[in-house]
Amino acid sequence: MNWYLQNGKDSDVVISSRVRLARNIQKYPFEPKCTGADFEKIVNDIKEITPSLGYGLKFIDLKNLDDVTKLSLVEKNIVSPDFITNNKSHGAILINDEENICIMINDEDHIKLQVFCSGLDLENLKNLIVEIDEKLGELVTYSYSKQFGFLTVSPTNVGTGMKASVMVHLPALTYTGNISKVLHIVNNFGMNVRGMYGDAVQSQGDIYQISNNQTLGLTEDEIIKNITTIVDKVIEQERLARKYLTKNALELEDKVYRSFGILSNAKRLTADECKRLLSDVKLGTDLGIITELDDSKVKKLSLYTKAGNLQKYVGKKLENGYDRDIKRAEVVKQILNS
Repeated sequence: MNWYLQNGKDSDVVISSRVRLARNIQKYPFEPKCTGADFEKIVNDIKEITPSLGYGLKFIDLKNLDDVTKLSLVEKNIVSPDFITNNKSHGAILINDEENICIMINDEDHIKLQVFCSGLDLENLKNLIVEIDEKLGELVTYSYSKQFGFLTVSPTNVGTGMKASVMVHLPALTYTGNISKVLHIVNNFGMNVRGMYGDAVQSQGDIYQISNNQTLGLTEDEIIKNITTIVDKVIEQERLARKYLTKNALELEDKVYRSFGILSNAKRLTADECKRLLSDVKLGTDLGIITELDDSKVKKLSLYTKAGNLQKYVGKKLENGYDRDIKRAEVVKQILNS
């Protein structure tokens, strides 16, 4: 089973964890000064060493992926929207069957290593990505400074080049009106808080992404420890807010079951409406209010109602938004009844 359909530690609040390393190859210019020929050589170099890297990684040129497949990868948070948009001719990925390891080639930096898991487990992710990084570092020569560490296009990534991020579901803090206060505190501790796909817009379905701001002057262990400490506090605050909501059980149950009822019976569901309803339903499932569902079904609903993965699920392209809304409602019923 792919990692994003599994349950993990603290999965009532934490949806997923990711650790990422930015690296550049010494013999090539940094991305802003790379020519088309440079990008092509980087892709070919990485393609050549892929079998030696191991981990079941397969080389995939972005040019060989259709638009629906690209969108599905973005929706799983395996690649960034900018990577897909900006790399129509010279991007590639290395990915394994479980999709818990993905290396983006020619993103903002030449190489961006990523590892993922469900729930909160940054320590094990760090150990895995360091292991992959060391092996890759034996196959290519990185751009590195004894004074500054690993050199990257963005100054904020210089040093370890590590970015750790955790996706959290915070509906109770939203309902109780405490979300802004908590996220402000997170920011004050030097962390970034963004939307689901790393953008600065308002969250979708009460989902937020928390990540470290600083890499320079910190070790990998310090980065992981700092963000884990902050996320643990956020988990604690969300659970306290949920406990508070259960004091008015009737109102909470009414909200949750109304959303569940619409999901179960609607003939047409827009993507935004579906995210909002699923946020309520996940909360209801996590609190034991909705006993008809388990977390694995909620994960399937969250994934396969997104436009790209919806089309993957039904096995055909749905160009028209109205048709997707109808099919989305049908897929919800299929998963609920499976």
